Amino acid sequence: MKILVIGRGGREHALVWKLAFNKNVSIYCVPGNGGIEENARCFQLNRMDQILDFALREKIDITIVGPENYLVDGIADKFEERGLRVFGPRKQAALVEGSKVFAKILMAKYGIPTASFKIFDDPDSAEKYISEIDKPVVVKADGLAAGKGAIVARTKKDAFKAIDSLMRKKIFKEAGDKVVIEDFLEGFEVSALAFCDGKTIVPMLSSMDYKRAYDGNKGPNTGGMGSVTPAPHYTDELSDFVYRKIMFKMVEALQKEGIEYKGILYAGLMITKDGPKVLEFNCRFGDPETQSILLLLENDLLEIVQSVIEGELSKVKISWSDEKAVCLVIASGGYPESYTDGYEIHGLDKIKDAVVFHAGTKRVNGKFITAGGRVLNICSKARTYSEAAQKVYKSAESIYFEGMHYRKDIADFKV
Repeated sequence: MKILVIGRGGREHALVWKLAFNKNVSIYCVPGNGGIEENARCFQLNRMDQILDFALREKIDITIVGPENYLVDGIADKFEERGLRVFGPRKQAALVEGSKVFAKILMAKYGIPTASFKIFDDPDSAEKYISEIDKPVVVKADGLAAGKGAIVARTKKDAFKAIDSLMRKKIFKEAGDKVVIEDFLEGFEVSALAFCDGKTIVPMLSSMDYKRAYDGNKGPNTGGMGSVTPAPHYTDELSDFVYRKIMFKMVEALQKEGIEYKGILYAGLMITKDGPKVLEFNCRFGDPETQSILLLLENDLLEIVQSVIEGELSKVKISWSDEKAVCLVIASGGYPESYTDGYEIHGLDKIKDAVVFHAGTKRVNGKFITAGGRVLNICSKARTYSEAAQKVYKSAESIYFEGMHYRKDIADFKV
């Protein structure tokens, strides 16, 4: 069977790695990265029409879509129109991530717990609202912004700056044509992911990622500097509530709107003193949550993917290891702002007690070279978070490239 994975990051390397345990598959990846080349044939394609032509020409059996932009742009619709099987929601369903406005209106309509909010399509009205309230808020671009479109504003000055950046300066282009301004929520964050075949929802293990660039959750927001699975303090009671009142209710809400949801449904949650509330929905696997989650999945991933596509997820019993998994992101110096590519990566051959998923790398003359902000993901599992973290950090000490940076406090908690 021929499987195509779309994407270039650590998430896609983890997917390819897990799929490769099935010896009956041939794996392709577009565009891939230096590490993915070890498990898949990579082709430097990025445009949707190029990828579609490739899948048709190579007679790809199943395509798994990693990045959200392809899903929001309707790649699943285009593939299915040509008779190709694809894992990921269609364009209308992908609006749960593609439009914050769409998702918030749907949550309000169907009683899915989330922060109170207002929607604005012009900056003057948004600023007038801010001037009339006295509380911290989060200003969110309506459209996709590479995970950086939610700006926490603890003061009016911060809120005015966020509105100006998103709506006037257009730092995320048309994604800031509309904004959602919502109440700031306090608590601890959890990533809840689930497989969904349009009818059946099967939760994965929970996860927690580390979004800030520096230790102690300081510095600018990033795509994620590490993750742990399962999320600490996420009890069975909380998990049951999230399944019933958030995940199932969202799929049901979409059905009532005439929208079928198939693929991954990802809820970014804040566990507040009043219970779990949705920060955002995503329409794909998380990054770097996927890296730690897949380390603990005991099933053949392809079997699950097929059952979702065929609407038969209820027939699959999904099993998880009871260990803990930790993922550490090693980034280029200066990430998530300006950084330099092209440095040789040393020490990968010395890693013995962890799995390394490549993110921003390429292979040049047999050597691995940095080619992105987040470069490597060092992942391990063990009986405890502490043991898994020790393996990860010991492995990280073997790695070197010019300017490399990583947080020192991933999984630094007592559970």
